[in-house]
Amino acid sequence: MSFHRASKVPAWRKMALVTWGAPHGPTAYGTLELECDRALAYIDALRAKSGEKVTLTHLVGKAAAMAIAAAPEVNGFASMGRLMLRDSVDVFFQVAFFDEKERAAARDGTRRDANLAGAKVTRTDEKSVVDIARELRERASALRERGDAPTARVARTMSRLPGPIVSVATRAAAFLSYDLGVDMQKLGLPDDPFGSCMVTNVGVFGIREGHAPLIPYARVPIILTLGAVRDAPAVEDGKVVARKVVTIGVAFDHRVMDGYHAGVMGKLFATSFANPEAAFG
Repeated sequence: MSFHRASKVPAWRKMALVTWGAPHGPTAYGTLELECDRALAYIDALRAKSGEKVTLTHLVGKAAAMAIAAAPEVNGFASMGRLMLRDSVDVFFQVAFFDEKERAAARDGTRRDANLAGAKVTRTDEKSVVDIARELRERASALRERGDAPTARVARTMSRLPGPIVSVATRAAAFLSYDLGVDMQKLGLPDDPFGSCMVTNVGVFGIREGHAPLIPYARVPIILTLGAVRDAPAVEDGKVVARKVVTIGVAFDHRVMDGYHAGVMGKLFATSFANPEAAFG
């Protein structure tokens, strides 16, 4: 057998290589399969009315924020045997982005890896779906054009460091910030950069279902992985009909929430997608 070291590894990939060790964490996984015909029609109506490119990702982030706001005891993280709770519901939306040269390489197949960064929308539960879409569009535009996001800037700095140093630095920063309460913004690091929940859309890559692991240094208790929308059979009045469905992979920190919370949040998602006008306004 022969091996060689990968070259030109993206910043996120380098971070991932040193973040996880052997499995021993508290992650529990689940799956939500939701009919989304009405949700997609609702999105079309919002797009036509607002001019914003609202997507299912925005709807999922809003629904997650509403669910967390309804169960504030899950809006936190474990810290040295303590449960620390956040005072606001903030959702981090992950974004895959390329510069122009990378975009051309992706189109012709010579590049098969994306840079990953994202943006945290603060007080997501208090904002409308259109407001969320608008804020993310503006933030994503700045990110793609200038790499202008705290997480992107930190990732670029980390990518210049050796792997072992990156591992120590990320864990040390998390310990100082979350466990000791040190204000890391004075050192140029964002405050609680990933918030209450992380949403990532793997459906844009054609993946129907996926699950993401919890990131130790992020202290995020919930990660939602949105799959691709697809047609699936459903029974209506004794007849088999085609329906649009989407699968959401859920990973949550069992130290912070349990199956009961997951069930309550799952029901809220199902209700929201069945009647988005009533749920989201």
